[in-house]
Amino acid sequence: MTNLLPFTVSLLLAAAPQAEYFTIRVVDAETRRGVPLVELTTVNHIRYVTDSNGIVAFHEPGLMNRQLWFHVRSHGYEFPADGFGYRGRRLTPAPGGSVTLEIKRINIAERLYRITGAGIYRDSSLVGEPAPIRQPLLNARVFGSDSVVNALYRGKLYWFWGDTNRPGYPLGNFHVPGATSLLPADGGLDPDHGINLDYFTDDDGFASETCRMPGDGPTWIDGLTVVPDAAGRERMFARYAKIRPPLDVYERGLVLFDDSTQKFRKVLTFPDDALLMPDWHPVYHRIDGTDYVLYGRQIPLVRVPATAQAVQDLSRYEAYTCFTTGSRPDEYTLDRDRDGKLRFAWRTDTLVPTPELEEELLKQGRLSEDEAIFRLTDVETGKPVRIHSSSVTWNDYRQKWVMIALEIFGTSPLGEIWYAEADAPTGPWTRACRIVTHDNYSFYNPRQHPMLSQDDGRVIYFEGTYTHTFSGNQNPTPRYDYNQIMYRLDLSDSRLRISP
Repeated sequence: MTNLLPFTVSLLLAAAPQAEYFTIRVVDAETRRGVPLVELTTVNHIRYVTDSNGIVAFHEPGLMNRQLWFHVRSHGYEFPADGFGYRGRRLTPAPGGSVTLEIKRINIAERLYRITGAGIYRDSSLVGEPAPIRQPLLNARVFGSDSVVNALYRGKLYWFWGDTNRPGYPLGNFHVPGATSLLPADGGLDPDHGINLDYFTDDDGFASETCRMPGDGPTWIDGLTVVPDAAGRERMFARYAKIRPPLDVYERGLVLFDDSTQKFRKVLTFPDDALLMPDWHPVYHRIDGTDYVLYGRQIPLVRVPATAQAVQDLSRYEAYTCFTTGSRPDEYTLDRDRDGKLRFAWRTDTLVPTPELEEELLKQGRLSEDEAIFRLTDVETGKPVRIHSSSVTWNDYRQKWVMIALEIFGTSPLGEIWYAEADAPTGPWTRACRIVTHDNYSFYNPRQHPMLSQDDGRVIYFEGTYTHTFSGNQNPTPRYDYNQIMYRLDLSDSRLRISP
């Protein structure tokens, strides 16, 4: 009991309300849930941002018990405007007092909470509000993490991230930090409330490296894949990449997770000219009686049999493609029948269709608009939606394959998220509905979490990386920047229209 005393006392202190604070709570006008990432700014530009409970703990010497104006804004949400067009509210902050503000959600998807970083429930702790997660202020000394991949492996959820910031120095972990969490059915949190991450840590308590591969520069992973070996035991593989500045990939290969060390070890290095390999977020699908894993950044157009042996053999990978076998980036042939009709088929040793290749063929007149496969359009306007990356999974509720997609160069460079449906993972993907928007900010590399969906798939969850990177915004959001944010999407929402 003696060893638990400091921990217990720290929890009590964190939850104790501080009487000098004025509590500002911002809630979704529809769901009444607290809204994270709402900015409240005074006339003299003091900026506050709601925590994952939708709370700001306000205390400014000299400004208490005085009438103050707060501008109120948030990505994908809208606060009512006054007669001059200012969106905000006059408040008189009093120590120990509180106020609740309603904000209208424009996004179809609902912002739930921040998953990573420091101070997730910082303001809640200051005013004595409870937090649903075990580490509401700082977990494994992680300040910020880029781009998640995750998988259900041997009964637990495994999470891995890209470059990760630490408190004590600008350089952090560049070799894949990781964590585990329990499924809700096994004692994990309801995904409406949060994720309790148990990080792999080093001796000083910081999130440890799980995939340091030889060579200069960071190690990144994607294509995190769980498949059975010959004995039926689950194995977890990933593609690794070695990166040189600015973003040059100079080596790729395959790694396997070692349960005894809780780290990845190298299986093989891919040849520089390899065309087909694991990539992005895997899609599991049974085709003609065979279980496959499908891969692809925009559309899953590469497949391999879902076995540990096949995943390690690049000759077993096939592309769903219109390019003939043997095609290469500098010399390729389209497969057409005698009538000139373009033919797609699963083929080995060939090119995967990409938006860039398709655009080149369209300019050359070798492909017609009707033959294009990267042709997602806004269901409201009919304008093209150019996909940067996506996450695809089967949905029982819709009885469709559903895509959560990031648009490139939309109303923000990398901040618009779209929903789409298709009868097959390979498409055709034709119409999309915008579900999340950002104002001059990035929210890239979205990831669906089908293992967390509820009500037979009616409610789905996805996250992405919230960062000013690539946006041109020179004013990063404190605490939130370069971190993962979870969203919830109700697929029964009447605004989620896919048919024109």
